[in-house]
Amino acid sequence: MTIASLKDLFVHHLKDIYFAERRLVDELPKMASKASGAQLRDAFEKHLAETRQHVEQLKKVFASIKVPAAGEKCDALEGILKESQSVLAQIDDEATLDVALIASAQAVEHYEINRYGTLITWAEDLGFTEAARALRENMKQEKQADRHLSEIASMGVNKKAA
Repeated sequence: MTIASLKDLFVHHLKDIYFAERRLVDELPKMASKASGAQLRDAFEKHLAETRQHVEQLKKVFASIKVPAAGEKCDALEGILKESQSVLAQIDDEATLDVALIASAQAVEHYEINRYGTLITWAEDLGFTEAARALRENMKQEKQADRHLSEIASMGVNKKAA
């Protein structure tokens, strides 16, 4: 696909985040299974349910702009996951593993927040009001997930690993 306009760029990035969200539906259960703390495990499971909703919201965004829903490999997410898996494989201590899982999840959240912020701005510029609303809802949940992970870390997970 040649990118010749802001709409083309919007669609390209939309496909990117769609791929990312679908990929995370597969990754979040793995992260939850590695978490030793119940609160962290619950946070991953809750966000998995939200991520499934994000996929459905993105399908609505595609429909609202009359483009078939399709993903395009997200090299950024794949890189974050690859690095995270490499670090996690080196950790035996459960408390340290929980800290690393939080850091990995927050790297993903920050990427998603960045991507959604860009997409929202472009949707507004393109007059895609319905798309902007749906994207804003997804970003709101990503920010909440990031804040919740920070709370879990500061409520003792980090100190436990120190």
